Amino acid sequence: MDALATEQFEASRNRLASLAYRLLGSAADAEDAVQDAFLRWQAADRDRVEVPEAWLTKIVTHLCIDRLRSARARHERAVGAWLPEPLLDGDPMLGPADTVEQRESVSLAMLTLMGRLSPNERAVYVLREAFSYSHAEIADILDITESASQQHLHRARRRVATARRGGITDNAGARRIVEAFLDAAASGQTERLIALLTEDATAISDGAGLTEKLLLFPTPERMAAAARGALKPSEGKRRRVGGSPALHAGVVNGSPALIAVFGNRVVGLLVLEMREGKIAFGHGIASPKRLGRLTAMWSEQEHDAPIVESW
Repeated sequence: MDALATEQFEASRNRLASLAYRLLGSAADAEDAVQDAFLRWQAADRDRVEVPEAWLTKIVTHLCIDRLRSARARHERAVGAWLPEPLLDGDPMLGPADTVEQRESVSLAMLTLMGRLSPNERAVYVLREAFSYSHAEIADILDITESASQQHLHRARRRVATARRGGITDNAGARRIVEAFLDAAASGQTERLIALLTEDATAISDGAGLTEKLLLFPTPERMAAAARGALKPSEGKRRRVGGSPALHAGVVNGSPALIAVFGNRVVGLLVLEMREGKIAFGHGIASPKRLGRLTAMWSEQEHDAPIVESW
């Protein structure tokens, strides 16, 4: 491949990775899709490609749709084992964040709900809401009609409406929220935790990878009880991670997060998604297979002092 072709691809790499991540909810799968697109770009008759960015966008979108339709993806969703891979603030794979729609499209709540859409619904939603493609352009990318694109978007918007939140969380705001949450959890008073939650707050956890199915907490009361239990130190928990982790506040997928770190390795997350000043969604993630990229990003960044030095 000549230098110009490589340069053209690299100029689009981060954007393509961001698109793939929104479509797949997995950084590892997104990287694979982008690499597959690179191989196709190498083999293509590039003299016939009028707009490289448009050609690459179409290729990556279809590669992602193929993955969403794969037997593995269907199985994970059928057994309730699928959860998005979290990304730390500053990760280029999070992509554009200039509009509310762009920020919402990478929240863990949104990615989780998008996992229940059909592949075409998900593709239309991401291309329209996060990347501002017109229905004519989306129709060309997906080889469907403009009318079908509009219908897919209407259904997708209706099904993911509960994940809409708006707003931006910065590091200072995240620390305030996480400190309040930890303080309420440590008080021993479940009512204090519930007071921080919306009336319809729910939570989901991967059970640290110890169970195939995800753990669901469908009410504020059950969410608060689970949080108190999860945040209570124990020797068994320390043995699983190799020692006593420090507890930090950070921003993950645009939301405040409690980040447990041991030896510069992220061993667990509790991501708190906000709505109108209260916590609406909780995502507990501790499975190592979901924390690899985030740990790598964490080790490259500087951080504020931990809220709890040794848990």
